[in-house]
Amino acid sequence: MLRRSLLLAAAALTGCGFELRRPPELHFKSIALTGFTPRSTMASALRDALREAKVAILDDPAQAQLTLEALNDTADKSVVASTAAGQVREVQLRQKLNFRVRSATGRELIPVTELLLTRDMSYSETVALAKEQEEALLFRAMRGDIVQQLLRRLATLTPS
Repeated sequence: MLRRSLLLAAAALTGCGFELRRPPELHFKSIALTGFTPRSTMASALRDALREAKVAILDDPAQAQLTLEALNDTADKSVVASTAAGQVREVQLRQKLNFRVRSATGRELIPVTELLLTRDMSYSETVALAKEQEEALLFRAMRGDIVQQLLRRLATLTPS
């Protein structure tokens, strides 16, 4: 009985056009990443995603089909709410990437663009270690979201 209902559910999903999201198909073979700080976690996440998409990451922009130039790559935290005694109760996390993409000839394919994600997080001093880990997980998730948005933008490009 359970098997039959699973088959019916699978048939219903395929009939409605449901399909799992696939990684974007990139129409270039090489890219150079410039402007990132040496230990940028955003650059590291982007490199991992591009390697998974089988795109070569070159150091020399003159040899690459595309150059992605990071103009601003920041992650910061600010206090949103605090008690009368000055204890922090809520913080806001922000991950921002300003970038542009140029072709090998220097033609601007994507003008200066800003990707900004924010997350609100409650805070309590009594569970500071857990909140620190939650913060790290939220920053990692935001980086992943920005990388996916960036890959979708790169998938629209066809360098000549």
